[in-house]
Amino acid sequence: MVKGGGFGFPRSRRSALLRVWVPVLVSLGVQVPVTVINVVRVNDFGLSGIVLVLLAIVGPVLLIWARQYPGPIVAALSVLGAAEFLLGYSVISSPYVALAFAIVIAVSHGARTWTWISLIVVWEATLLAALLAGIALEPPRIVVTTLGLLLVLGFAESYRRRGEQFVQFQQAFADRRDAELRAERVRIARELHDVLAHSLSQINVQAGVGLHLMHKQPEQAEAALASIKSSSKDALDEVRSLLGMLRTETPGDGNGADSDNSVPPVPEPDLSRLSSLVESVRSRGLTVQLLCEVTPETPAAVQLALYRIVQESLTNIVRHAKATQVDVSVSYGEADYLVTIADNGVGIDTAAHSEGRGLLGMRERVDLLGGSLRLGESTVGGALVTARIPRRAASA
Repeated sequence: MVKGGGFGFPRSRRSALLRVWVPVLVSLGVQVPVTVINVVRVNDFGLSGIVLVLLAIVGPVLLIWARQYPGPIVAALSVLGAAEFLLGYSVISSPYVALAFAIVIAVSHGARTWTWISLIVVWEATLLAALLAGIALEPPRIVVTTLGLLLVLGFAESYRRRGEQFVQFQQAFADRRDAELRAERVRIARELHDVLAHSLSQINVQAGVGLHLMHKQPEQAEAALASIKSSSKDALDEVRSLLGMLRTETPGDGNGADSDNSVPPVPEPDLSRLSSLVESVRSRGLTVQLLCEVTPETPAAVQLALYRIVQESLTNIVRHAKATQVDVSVSYGEADYLVTIADNGVGIDTAAHSEGRGLLGMRERVDLLGGSLRLGESTVGGALVTARIPRRAASA
């Protein structure tokens, strides 16, 4: 069963039928009875009376094709309306309603040139034909008819503009929704990369150490396995929390979701976890000096960005830098938060290598907060990562 259709039709099909047939039926219901009554009242049962009744019928019937051929139909109805105006001039008749519908439909369907030219040419031809046929047109009736045509044209143009504005609004809404979806995908990808890259890098290194020392120094291998367990647990907790936020099922929504299966949220990393992050890197043999002067009152978004920048930088150093010493500083600048990570490794050859996902993610984080990220060379020859986040923008 198709919901919302009625009369056995889907809703969209029903709406299309109504748009086609309502103008036809309204025009027939107004023009035909009034025309027949007037013909009977003046006892005009000759050719002119028959033609007037036929014009009252043919005009509305042509509206069936007004949306398929708006230009030709409005031109044809302009001629029929002019003929009805001249033949029935001595009879008080209703306005040619079919022409009004045709004007609105044609203008709203883009046939504005057809509409304006047809009305101007036909109306001038009508006045000229009346003059040649000796029909004494009354000035008030000419003025009223002209004003009526202008009012219908004005309504049609206003209806067209509203339709265009509605389409533009729908497009802007769709574009904004797509942009938000893309931004959310980027955010999720960035969070997953930062969590997995750091944790899997730790697991990879510690697994190698454990395999190497398994027989020679079992106690060191045990420590490596303990580190792997801790790193994998932290990574799993963060990934499960992130994926849990993406779930659309909620208890009682009819989908059979159970509250017992919900994933408990894990707090987003902040600067209080820098110490444990540094300790995990020290366990690999690196000498890491940490200086953190930023207080816990710092906005959560800034703390998360600073933490992820330090995390990604340390991950890159472990994987690529071949460094033995790292200096990490998180402090306040004159008007911003400042984080620097310097090592004594091989450095970053930015001319030979394009930025990977990690560096791109760091740039995106500081860009979102109005800051900047710079890569350079440290005083001891390794890489230097410097990130600045304005305090005013962060607190706004």
